[in-house]
Amino acid sequence: MTKKLYLSETDKKIGGVCGGIAEYFEIDATLVRLGWILFMFLGGSGILAYFIAWLIMPRRCG
Repeated sequence: MTKKLYLSETDKKIGGVCGGIAEYFEIDATLVRLGWILFMFLGGSGILAYFIAWLIMPRRCG
């Protein structure tokens, strides 16, 4: 069985990107969100990267 990266339908605050990444790597979504916030403040491109991931990541069908 291969793992696929999807937007999370159950663990989402805005779009489900961080929840989907957390489900894929089987870690807590809070850690992913904290890392994303750190990425946003350090590089400044975190918001853009989030919205791009939101557009690219597929929704789970069914």
